[in-house]
Amino acid sequence: MDNFINSLKFDSSGLIPVVVQDFYNKDVLMVAYANKEAVAKTLETGYAHYYSRSRKQLWKKGETSGHIQKIKQIFYDCDSDTLLIKVEQKGAACHTNHRSCFYREYFRGKVRETEPVIDKNFNGIFYNMNSDEQDILKKIFRLLLQRKKELPDGSYTAKLFKKGENSILKKIGEEATEVVMAIKDKDESEVVYESADLIFHLLVSLAYVDISPDAIYKELEKRFGISGNFEKETR
Repeated sequence: MDNFINSLKFDSSGLIPVVVQDFYNKDVLMVAYANKEAVAKTLETGYAHYYSRSRKQLWKKGETSGHIQKIKQIFYDCDSDTLLIKVEQKGAACHTNHRSCFYREYFRGKVRETEPVIDKNFNGIFYNMNSDEQDILKKIFRLLLQRKKELPDGSYTAKLFKKGENSILKKIGEEATEVVMAIKDKDESEVVYESADLIFHLLVSLAYVDISPDAIYKELEKRFGISGNFEKETR
């Protein structure tokens, strides 16, 4: 352990930047700094520790919030002056309760944001990385059910639920049209982005009528391996 730490190049303040990535879906979660003590604690405990430049002290990620980071892999770059750690993230990586600190995107002259994945007063473990919990559609669906129940101020989906069925269905129609136009334009990035919008709003509609994605999966499983023409004829 000492040999590894001594091989790293810390800056004049005794720090090294740490890029944190989700082990399972490869999302970049956050960037922090560590000193030698923080790196040693990370290696010793198997959980991410950092050094706070503002508080001038060592800290363990999730020590108070429960949003801990279990170390899965540790990499360092060719200059030995930057760490990349891949973690199993429990809950939100960002202090704003977003899954990732990189929740804002500059896109075509505008800034767009994703919604927080966890309420600000949430203090427990949200993600358990079994096969069911890794399903992004199910994770989004559970969050939508939470939004539907609590209707928090400032939530886009809560606003949709409050407006009701017609507004939700209108969004599905709009997003479907956007997908069609993106495909017609052969714009790959737009196809991906607009398809994600369409699937998201379809999940909103499913949450509105309390139908789980599981029901859709089961229907698709029934149809798998069956001729489309035969399936239509036997409906």
